[in-house]
Amino acid sequence: MRVKVSPTGLYTYPDIVIVCDTPQFEDSESDTLINLLVIIEILSPSTESYNRGKKFENYRALPSLAEYIMISQDRRFIEHYVRQADDRWLFSETGDSADGVKIVSVECELTLEEMYAKVPER
Repeated sequence: MRVKVSPTGLYTYPDIVIVCDTPQFEDSESDTLINLLVIIEILSPSTESYNRGKKFENYRALPSLAEYIMISQDRRFIEHYVRQADDRWLFSETGDSADGVKIVSVECELTLEEMYAKVPER
């Protein structure tokens, strides 16, 4: 689904979005979300730099965004940012298959083992 970062005007298509409240849309077409809680991006060689840089810079302007997760495509590695009460972002990372990611805002925990279950190790 398309997402609009209203404060910056960016339109984008994240890989995965989570909305817990009633979805809010840009207009009556109901095809552009504006109140995301969590965004998850799968990093590819062609998108990795943009997802980490300018795209995340835009996403941080979304007042509803609580968490941003980047999942590596070519190795078992996850980066996780959680917005703090003072609007700073707390960063954590993991590459250990036994470790997991707690998506705090939706009370969900996934291990790397689960996330990469059908992805062959390189």
